[in-house]
Amino acid sequence: MKISKRYKEASSLVDSNNRYTIQDAVALLCKMPSTKFDETIEIACSLGVDPKKSDQAVRGTVRLPNGSGKNVRVIVFTNDVEVALAAGAELAGIDELVAKIQGGWLDFDVAIATVSAMKEVRKLARILGPRGLMPNPKSGTVTDDIEEGIKAVKSGRVEYKMDKTANVAIVIGKRSFKAEKIEENLRFAVESLISARPTSFSGQFLKNISISSTMSPGLKIDFTKEFQHLK
Repeated sequence: MKISKRYKEASSLVDSNNRYTIQDAVALLCKMPSTKFDETIEIACSLGVDPKKSDQAVRGTVRLPNGSGKNVRVIVFTNDVEVALAAGAELAGIDELVAKIQGGWLDFDVAIATVSAMKEVRKLARILGPRGLMPNPKSGTVTDDIEEGIKAVKSGRVEYKMDKTANVAIVIGKRSFKAEKIEENLRFAVESLISARPTSFSGQFLKNISISSTMSPGLKIDFTKEFQHLK
């Protein structure tokens, strides 16, 4: 695989054997050579749970205090179409929207549904489920308060879900954010993740955290002191 000059330069700044404080990791990330677009920043967290056990599944949402920096495209399954569109939804409806998705359209980031609409939305489970787009009460995307649901998603609520290898990736901002805003978002994200710890799990829940941007190498974070009360 060909490695770009920019990536090599960024990698030369990283000590792979070191675990950085949150402040140092974010500062170093911000010093790395930038790209022509505003890269997304995310944290990757390795968990100690057993992904094969259903009672140890980890998922949740976090409302980032400084937003995610992403323009979130929202659709709403509801009969109150005008309310949803006025609140900022890209598309709204039920039957026509279900048919559109069954036809292969998936040009959106988040789907919200009212409780009564879920009867029809369940027809899309095989399409939306594997892509993480299925409305879910636990993530706040099944709600009768359409306006608040859309506002929460557009203002920086980020959903996360553990994968089959017990890893979780959470978007925490953009390279254009000031360092202190990235740090604050990171802390909120980690605290939210640890609060989602399964009650059935005993042992070390959070094993490793690294931070990276879209086109950068990862930096390992020393979280043991800062989050010791939540570990």
